[in-house]
Amino acid sequence: MHAFDILGDPVRRRLLELLAEGERPAGELVDIISAEFGISQPAVSQHLKVLRENGFTTVRAEGRRRIYAVDAEPLQAVDEWLAHFRGFWTQHLDALGTEIARGKR
Repeated sequence: MHAFDILGDPVRRRLLELLAEGERPAGELVDIISAEFGISQPAVSQHLKVLRENGFTTVRAEGRRRIYAVDAEPLQAVDEWLAHFRGFWTQHLDALGTEIARGKR
């Protein structure tokens, strides 16, 4: 599965946002995602599996719990690809910042 296919799903993006804050047990992720998206535990588990199998997360056992963490490597590859296009919006944002600063004078 391509990185953008994985990141194109709002549930998986939200899981990565949560994990960017730090490690979390699977049960906590299920509770948050179920409440926010109204999906079942098996559906959340399936999203976690996609993230794990495609290298976006790691998982380790801690007793009976499974602790998930984000793995930055695939995200770095996405960032490197986006770097080719960053100049398009950086220039426009810089110009916007200049215009805003002029308007505040």
